[in-house]
Amino acid sequence: MGIRTAAVAATVLAVTLSACGSSTEKSSGNADGTGKKLTVWIMEGTNPDSSAYFDAAKKMFKDTTSADLDIQMVPWASAKDKFTTAIAGGTTPDVAEVGSTWTAEFADAGALADLTEQVKDTKLDGDLVAALKDAGTVDGKLYGMPWYAGIRAFLYHKDIFAKAGITTPPKTWADLKSAVDAIKKTQPDVIPFVVPGASEFTVTPFIWGAGGTLAALDGDRWTSRISDTHAVEGITFLADIALTQKSSTPAAATWNEKDVLTAYGKGNVGMVVAGSWTPTTLRKNSPTVAAKTGAFTVPGKNGMAQSFAGGSHLAIFEKSNNKKLAFEFVKLMTTGDLATRWGQESHYFPGRTSLLSDRATSGDDITKVFATQMSQGAASVPVSPLWGKVQGKKVIPTMMQSILSGKAAPRQAAETAAKDMDDIFTAQ
Repeated sequence: MGIRTAAVAATVLAVTLSACGSSTEKSSGNADGTGKKLTVWIMEGTNPDSSAYFDAAKKMFKDTTSADLDIQMVPWASAKDKFTTAIAGGTTPDVAEVGSTWTAEFADAGALADLTEQVKDTKLDGDLVAALKDAGTVDGKLYGMPWYAGIRAFLYHKDIFAKAGITTPPKTWADLKSAVDAIKKTQPDVIPFVVPGASEFTVTPFIWGAGGTLAALDGDRWTSRISDTHAVEGITFLADIALTQKSSTPAAATWNEKDVLTAYGKGNVGMVVAGSWTPTTLRKNSPTVAAKTGAFTVPGKNGMAQSFAGGSHLAIFEKSNNKKLAFEFVKLMTTGDLATRWGQESHYFPGRTSLLSDRATSGDDITKVFATQMSQGAASVPVSPLWGKVQGKKVIPTMMQSILSGKAAPRQAAETAAKDMDDIFTAQ
């Protein structure tokens, strides 16, 4: 099934053997769930008050299938370990919310059911947000049904831009550099653009915006591409803005995205890269700044850059004895009123392009910008079952921190990051 993840590979044989007896759905060909109950794991905290939502989901599921739902909330912080333990022990639920960067790993381990044909049969395959669909696809088969996602774009302080004479938000790298210069010239006490060292998804749009990529499949093995010419060009551009143009602050070398939003909320930062879910937090914590905030898509070298669309899939586990019934639940959650309601309550975007288009036209000005970024400029990290280890080792943040702290030049840091990636990819 492709490359095996080191942490899970040792358990694959046991999982596969334990799942063999249940890999074929034991049903009469329909999703009648009379007397049955599905066990579902959902990540805790995405929707801060989801009890009413899942009460509605349970009732709707009961009305349509006659089956019950056992919804179990799982904290994000412990979820990966819980999944790994469950896969090893054969105690997985029927359905679970799976982080989009985990799906390839679990699918490669043989733990997830192939949803390709069911999705095609329901005519949903052409209505899935491409970046989320790509993240859930391994060897041409869909294992994760796109549920919801967020994406990063730029937030900017309208008053700071106005004082600097910036009438149109930046659309290219040249525009971004000009905006930084204008803010510095007119408002020397303002930080024009914060560049954080501990946020990999601030730098990846600049790598993609230069035409670079993070890693690529070479035959049946992934190899790093972060030290290739185009990738280094993007990294260098961002480093030059932060260090040569002095658009950022030295303290930001260790900042994460939460630190960036806190700094922006104080009112003396011109622009930041932020998630589509953060305006809600900004309105709560810094209402005055929020009222003066606008948004624009991430500038690339010659136009809009891609930005990472990260979120969750709904996956059915191979060990489930109720796969057809489980897919009825997946459909219920990703279509119609429940899909729309989840997006509204969680402040994330739905995983279907038709619902995303609705948000792009009916949302407020900031929501429309993020929806445009999602629909026209979204990307996935490499769909490798080993990418989770790359993130776990903080390869990209470590690279950026070394650059922003002055310990390494961009190419040197990128070459170190490439070696770290390839060490992970080859340690199978």
